[in-house]
Amino acid sequence: MFPKPKPLLVPNTYAYESEPMVKATGFREYDARWLFGKEINLMGIQALGMGLGKLIAELGQKQEIVTGHDFRGYSASIKYALMTGLMAAGCKVHDIGLAVTPMAYFAQFDLDVPCVAMVTASHNDNGWTGVKMGINRPMTFGPDEMNRLKEIVLNAEFDNKPGGSYQFHENYPARYIADLTNRPKLKRKLKVVVACGNGTAGAFSPQVMEAIGCEVIPLDTELDHTFPKYNPNPEDMEMLHAIRDAVLEHKADVGLGFDGDGDRCGVVDNTGEEIFADKVGVMLARDMSAVIKDATFVVDVKSTGLFVTDPVLQAQGAKTTYWKTGHSYMKRRTNELNALAGFEKSGHFFFNAPVGRGYDDGLVSAIAICEMLDRAPGKTMADLKDALPKTWSSPTMSPHCADETKYGVVAQVVAHFEAAQKAGDKVAGQAIRDLVTVNGVRVTCEDGSWGLVRASSNKPELVVVVESPVSEARMHDMFEAMNVVLRTHPEVGAYNQTI
Repeated sequence: MFPKPKPLLVPNTYAYESEPMVKATGFREYDARWLFGKEINLMGIQALGMGLGKLIAELGQKQEIVTGHDFRGYSASIKYALMTGLMAAGCKVHDIGLAVTPMAYFAQFDLDVPCVAMVTASHNDNGWTGVKMGINRPMTFGPDEMNRLKEIVLNAEFDNKPGGSYQFHENYPARYIADLTNRPKLKRKLKVVVACGNGTAGAFSPQVMEAIGCEVIPLDTELDHTFPKYNPNPEDMEMLHAIRDAVLEHKADVGLGFDGDGDRCGVVDNTGEEIFADKVGVMLARDMSAVIKDATFVVDVKSTGLFVTDPVLQAQGAKTTYWKTGHSYMKRRTNELNALAGFEKSGHFFFNAPVGRGYDDGLVSAIAICEMLDRAPGKTMADLKDALPKTWSSPTMSPHCADETKYGVVAQVVAHFEAAQKAGDKVAGQAIRDLVTVNGVRVTCEDGSWGLVRASSNKPELVVVVESPVSEARMHDMFEAMNVVLRTHPEVGAYNQTI
């Protein structure tokens, strides 16, 4: 009988080496993240594997699973502990070795294996570990599966049995790279900075971009799990500044930055300016909907309103649905609607056929960006960005609000704006054109200016964003309209009120 996990054990003790430790907070809405050694130990990871194996059987799926690990000093040992738990639960484990997360998703299709458990802490600092899981390709777990997994693991509801087995797939990355590069080469010779922050993507990204016809300027592509310069996170300013400097030094056409597990791609244009991921999504939507008529896109509620108001997208018949923030939610919705693509402001992009298989892959995004430039001869990345209608956007603001109260506060904010719409009240001096309430509330006025309030999925915070396609003044008007409502809730902490 396997012992019930403890929430805390002291290192360098018999108990720490002989009992599982699993802190409950590591089970998030759609993946799992812990500080290794402080919040989970190797026996705790083994318990996670047993629990996942039990859940796979419970949900009626074949107990066969792909696993890989990212490049951190401890990730391989965590993967092996996870695999022992999976095999104890009766699973056949397909090990693809060192991998980016989308390589594990690809392997589900390529090896015809239904389930995946990728050991990665994504772009988190060193010390973190985690697992991205799914049992129904290309989807990953949502709250229902994660809550049940948490229940099984913390209560030691394991159902171990014989029949588990192990298979290692030698040199598996070659199959993934061949799949990505089996396409016509670019007609235009693009000079591309490929930045990886010394993370896992450095082992694969340069050769993929070279194989499609790019001249690659590698930047921090050597594997080094200490991340000596900056975290591999394309939303991190240190990484973006390093890409900017390399783009300007080498007069590159574009800079592409990959996160720690390779499922996101950040973009810096030829002038050294970052293009936020939602604006990159609009550019790609323009390019794709010009080729595929009446295309449908899914975007998260934090993303720019240009997906609805852009005249080019309107003329090309493109339609856009706003959905919940979070890669698992977005992936699922993109699949349900059979949308051409889903774009999340964090940089998770989901391409369905003919571009991809529905999962988020930073290299698929990078290839789509290069092909967009290839279809725009004589135009630079900055030209394509500058062709978008101008908008004035706030940064993402995150006022403190305790986990115990944040969802209640957001529910009251939603109710406030629903009542305002019903009564015909004005917001920021205008009538409400649209309310989106799938994830908090996104209030859009008649002129397209909008404001969002939602609860953070993984922090004791709210998320507040405003944007206007009209003027900076209208952006401030929307902010004040959101702020007035939030200030009626003393549970919400102070935040930047001078955007």
